[in-house]
Amino acid sequence: MTLPEEPSSPEPPSPEVPENGSTSPAVAPEMPPPTSRRATRARRRRARRLLAPPDAQGRAAVLARLSHRAYPSYEFFVFAFLCGGILGAGYILDSQALLIFGALTAPLMTPWMGMTLATSIGAARFFFQTLAALLIGGALVFITGLLAGMAARIWMPLTLNQTYVHSRLWWPDLFVLALGAILLVVSFVRSEEKPYLPSVMLAYELFLPLSAGGFGLGGGLGEVWPHGLWVFVTHLAWATFFGTLTLFALRFYPRSWDGMFFGGLVLLILLFTLVELTGLRTAAMVRLGWITPAPTPEAAQVPAASPPAPSPPPIPSLTPTTLPIPTPTATASKTATPSPSPAALTNLTLPPTATATETITPHPTPVYARIKAAYGGGATLRKEPEGIAVAVLDNGELVEILPEREEINGQVWIHVVALRDDQEIEGWIIQDVLVTATPVPNWRPSATPSVTSSPLPSSTP
Repeated sequence: MTLPEEPSSPEPPSPEVPENGSTSPAVAPEMPPPTSRRATRARRRRARRLLAPPDAQGRAAVLARLSHRAYPSYEFFVFAFLCGGILGAGYILDSQALLIFGALTAPLMTPWMGMTLATSIGAARFFFQTLAALLIGGALVFITGLLAGMAARIWMPLTLNQTYVHSRLWWPDLFVLALGAILLVVSFVRSEEKPYLPSVMLAYELFLPLSAGGFGLGGGLGEVWPHGLWVFVTHLAWATFFGTLTLFALRFYPRSWDGMFFGGLVLLILLFTLVELTGLRTAAMVRLGWITPAPTPEAAQVPAASPPAPSPPPIPSLTPTTLPIPTPTATASKTATPSPSPAALTNLTLPPTATATETITPHPTPVYARIKAAYGGGATLRKEPEGIAVAVLDNGELVEILPEREEINGQVWIHVVALRDDQEIEGWIIQDVLVTATPVPNWRPSATPSVTSSPLPSSTP
């Protein structure tokens, strides 16, 4: 059996030799034209658009890859528990460094990414799966914060400045949260690498208020625990809204009517949550004149030139009175006693008796004020002017103004007493965040008459 002969490859043509004997080719080979920069840019734009391919098969492959990366693993729950423990310790010690370290140990926020992706493409089942995983991780953070708050009762009272700060809604936090959500979505979609830095930004804004809410519930801080929970819900809705808009910009959107209905419903719920919890609806209705704000007559701002204080009512004049001299009477007895002579009665002097008279002692009238800070929803009460923080007072809380006041670096500090959990907290606060409820000029206490009795000797007849 003989193998078939392989076809011989044609030999390259030999260059034509001209008659004069030179070996240079007669015609130079043609080179391909160089690629222009405009064509390169157009090719890059087309490559970017291929993140969500228009054909069903390519789009399904991309979504399957992203969904597999966004599905949580057991590491998410382990690191969530560890993160919650560190955050609870940070709130007990009032340490910002521990809180940042807790955010750095937080797990990669892949469940949030999966929930946002499901909202943009309208995948209801995948949305509820990733939402459940995110809520379980959040519950672990909340429970560890609750245990830390119960342990903090042993060392109460504590300076819980960080707890009050992270249980309030701040506009700078919303800006950082929106930026972190956009960066996390773009990094997750465009690269196979794990986006740790945007994930830490998102975990910091989600887990810190949630842990503060659990800490407030365990520590019995009624003004902390519900606020921290509402801040977590607001931050979650804010981040999901901006993440979904980013995915829409990257051409990830639903292709069926069911997906459009589900995605639109989720976006409406997110918008309603943001409008209600941030107070935008009430502010807009007041601005448009549809509703009027509730009057607060007791919290009227003290004008720059306040009218003089009303004079106290006239004090009635009290004159000392003397008791009449009783006339001695004769009493009947069995033995005869001589009656006193008229001269003896004339020289009779009664001993002095104490006569009750009313005197006026002025006492200062307490001056009360309410907290009304322009930003942050409250103000910080400090142990001394520009000293360490003692507590954070919410807007609307009532404090008592003490006479002491100091001016440091152009700011006037007022000595106040606040009542919290049936305990008086004394400290200093800036005058600009106080709205007095007692119309007294210059916040000086006025004197009111107080009636006390003091004995005065009576005159002798």
